Amino acid sequence: MAKKMKILFICQHNSGRSQIAEAYLGMLFGDEFEVESAGLEPADGVNPLVVEVMREEGFDLSAKKPQSVFELFKAGKLYDHVITVCNDSENKCPLFPGMTKRWHWPFPDPAKVEGTDAEKLAAVRRIRDSIKDWLQHPPEGTIDFKALVKTWRDDNRSYSSLRK
Repeated sequence: MAKKMKILFICQHNSGRSQIAEAYLGMLFGDEFEVESAGLEPADGVNPLVVEVMREEGFDLSAKKPQSVFELFKAGKLYDHVITVCNDSENKCPLFPGMTKRWHWPFPDPAKVEGTDAEKLAAVRRIRDSIKDWLQHPPEGTIDFKALVKTWRDDNRSYSSLRK
């Protein structure tokens, strides 16, 4: 069995953006990537608005427990790509050892949406949809997951043929 590429999404509380990104990337490329998310200051649980809008897409995040990026770091976890998805996290993230590529692609914070309940849900849906769209159709110059999958498969095929 081929080794999976390891991806880590980081945001401030691991209660919104990074959870959304982890869920979608796992769905889109779970056979190729081992995906996790973590926060700099983990919340007690996933934001209820995020749980609700992700349920609409078939994901149940209600039992997900936000985790600390620093605990992963202290545990010696290694990642091929570390992606920060909020404005205030890029300069606070620890440097992971090994062959890690860092990316930064910020999204609005679901915890900061305002308005009526319906307006808040609509705002969080827009955040969810923009993260999903970014994962499927990344702008030029950012991480391209489809290209990573192709490269990863090609590299694993080359490695497998050398071992025979």
